[in-house]
Amino acid sequence: MKELLFSELKDTDKSLIEAFSLVEEVVFGDCYFSPTHLDTIVEHCNKVISSIEEPLEQAEKLINELFIEQLLIDRQHDVWPVSAHKLSMGFDLKLMAPALKCVVLCHIFKLCNFEADIVFVPEKNMVRVVCDELYAIIFDPVTGESLDWHELDLRMDDLDGDPQSHQIVDVSRLSLIVKHVSSLKNALIREGQFPQALKCVDILISLRPDDPFERRDRGFLLHQLDCFKVAYDDYQYFVDKCPKDPAAQLLKMQLDKITIADTVLH
Repeated sequence: MKELLFSELKDTDKSLIEAFSLVEEVVFGDCYFSPTHLDTIVEHCNKVISSIEEPLEQAEKLINELFIEQLLIDRQHDVWPVSAHKLSMGFDLKLMAPALKCVVLCHIFKLCNFEADIVFVPEKNMVRVVCDELYAIIFDPVTGESLDWHELDLRMDDLDGDPQSHQIVDVSRLSLIVKHVSSLKNALIREGQFPQALKCVDILISLRPDDPFERRDRGFLLHQLDCFKVAYDDYQYFVDKCPKDPAAQLLKMQLDKITIADTVLH
C-alpha cells in the first residue's frame, strides 16, 4: 500500500490537485472534493477574461476575480486549522493553507491557458504567472498581493552568496506534497486527531524514510495511542541521529529511566 501511494504521489502524469486529493482520502478515509466544483470556477474565470486581449491585463483581471470576487483574499495565519487543508472545505470556507492554495491557484491559471508555476521567493512559496515573453506576475497565494521588481530584488538580496547567481527557482512536486502533509500533520496534532496525524507521518516517512524528526513525531503519536513499544524505538532512533538536539537530550533522560519489560503493551 505504501509503495503504491508513494508511486501515485510521485506520478507527474497526475496533477498536484489529484495528489492532494489522494492524501486527503488516505488520511481521512474519504475525499468530498468534486472536480466539477473547480471546473465551474475555471469556466467562470475563462468567461471573465474572454473579452480581454492583452495577457497581462487578463492575468491581473483573473487575480482580482479570484481574490476579490471569489473571496479568496486572506491574511497570514500563524497556524492553519485542519479544515484549511481540505479541498472542499477550503473552497466552502474560503480558507486554504498556503501549499494547498498555491496548487489550487496554479491549477486554475493553467486551465485558463496561462503558463503558471510555484516558485520560492524568500521567505515563502509564491505563484508565478507568465503573461508573455516580457511580463510575469509573482503574487502571494494568501493575500493575492503581487511583487514589483524592487520588492523582488530586496527579497533576493536576502539570499546568501553572490547576488549575480541568485535565481527564482521552481518548487518541486515532492517539496509541495511534503509541505502540505507536514502542515496537515501539525494541524491534526493541535486538534488532537492523533490517528489521522499518524497517517500523515506514515506518508512523510514513506517520502523521506531517514528523517529523524518524522520518526520522533511518529514516536510521540504512537505514545499518545498507547503503542509505547514502537514509540520507544522511534524515540531511540531520533536520539541516536540527533544527539545534540535539545529534545533528544530530554528524551534520552526519559528513555534511560524506562525498561520496555516494565511497560504494559496494549
